[in-house]
This record gives sequence, C-alpha cells and structure tokens, in this order.
Amino acid sequence: MRLAVNKTKPFARFARLARIDDTALWKAAERANWGLIDADLGSGVIKQRIARSGEGKSGGSRTIVLFRLGERAVFVHGFAEEEPGNIWQNELEAFRELATVILGYSEEEMAQRVAEGALLAIESPKEG
Repeated sequence: MRLAVNKTKPFARFARLARIDDTALWKAAERANWGLIDADLGSGVIKQRIARSGEGKSGGSRTIVLFRLGERAVFVHGFAEEEPGNIWQNELEAFRELATVILGYSEEEMAQRVAEGALLAIESPKEG
C-alpha cells in the first residue's frame, strides 16, 4: 500500500496564501513516513514544518497532519512560523478526535470524501 496524502479545503486555502505547493506537502508527508517527524502529538496527530516555495523551512510554516505510518497523511491545519508554536489543549483534543475518525476511514470511504470534495488529493510529484 502506498502513502495516500490529502488536505482539507480550509488547509488548501491556508497553503495557497502561504505559498506552499502540493510538492512541498507531499515531501513533508514522505519525510514523516520515513520517521522524520518534527513533533508527535499523539493519537495520530503530528506537527511538520514546511518550507515556502523558494525558501527554507525556517521561514516557512508549521502544519498539523493526521498521520498513520505507511497509509495516510491528511493536512488539516497550518500556521506561520512566526505565530506561537503551541496549540491549545482543546485544539489538540479536537485534532485527536478528528484523527480517530479520518484515520479510521477505509480506502473506499476516503475516496468518497475526495469525490464529495471534503478532502483534496495530493498526488505524488512522480505521478503528476
């Protein structure tokens, strides 16, 4: 099974405004899949730093990703590097609950969410 990478619509808006392209998102998911996770927040929630197009990670953004090794990465939240790095406990709990739901979806259920437009697929740069 290959890693499936997706993003939510709100995250897609954030990424567009932050000038983060799908290739950068794919590479961040791939790094996580190799075990290079910036912060493991537990229960399928990780934090990954991402460089903006043409810049290094230090000037980029941080993202919250729902992640299951070898299976699925779903980008759900992003914030600029200069914003406070910590999320509130209630936000973390909400992300963990969302992870339980989304990471529990079957491949067919994920395909349905993409077809409905609730999630957007991010294709591997090698495929597209």
